[in-house]
Amino acid sequence: MLTRARSTVGGGGALLACLGGGLCAVCAPAVAQARNLRPLFEPTDMEIEQTGVVEVDVQIGAVRSQGPWRVVLPDFELDLGLTSYLELDLDGAYAIEGPSTGPFSLDHATPDSLWPSVKLALPASHDTVVARALALGMQLGPKIPVAAGSHGVGFEGLVLVGYTLGPLNTVLNLGGFADPAPDATSGRPVGIEGGLDFELQVGSSNRYSLTGEVSGVRFVTDDPHQLLATAGFKWAAGEALDLSIVGLWGFLAGSDRYGVLLGVSPKFHLLHQ
Repeated sequence: MLTRARSTVGGGGALLACLGGGLCAVCAPAVAQARNLRPLFEPTDMEIEQTGVVEVDVQIGAVRSQGPWRVVLPDFELDLGLTSYLELDLDGAYAIEGPSTGPFSLDHATPDSLWPSVKLALPASHDTVVARALALGMQLGPKIPVAAGSHGVGFEGLVLVGYTLGPLNTVLNLGGFADPAPDATSGRPVGIEGGLDFELQVGSSNRYSLTGEVSGVRFVTDDPHQLLATAGFKWAAGEALDLSIVGLWGFLAGSDRYGVLLGVSPKFHLLHQ
């Protein structure tokens, strides 16, 4: 997936220092490679849905890779709240990639691996006087191959540190992965990843916010490293519906070059508390 900034817990100087060190580690110069690029890493938030509530976070748009364009139809995340601190997630994406030359066609599907995961988030401290909070969490689960030719179950895990200061919410992500092998002859991509997800509430109504991410991946296999930034705007159109627009920019050989995504995120009750 390419972005998913939402309400969570926001940033301070210590977290930014940690992020800078982490991104320096994951974003060294790229190594050339000949196989398909791994999907970009998106930092996640620490929002846990209420018990029995499902959020469907869907994005569609167009992204320019290092080669052809691709149409994202869609990039999605499904979240189901189990308790006040535990959530089940399912992440995936389906895209149609155009040819390197010639007119665009619909005959080259590029689905990402599915990532079913468990997200745990626990508050570490909370100060209502100065509107400050700290939370710790993790998200982990298997990577399921769904693309033609891919094989072998992978794994991805993240440690999350969230911090809120007034209207600013940030979450530091640090972790690693071993993806399914993309084809019969290639090994599985393996690497470490880090990033920062942030959201800044604008105005007193809590209906508008600016969102953004900075993320990077350093591979231990022969794959090109990634560095990505996104920026966007989110509107809470209703109590159970968010609308968003996000632009993205890549800076290393393993990243997409640029793109734009439109998002819609409805919520509904699936289970009674």
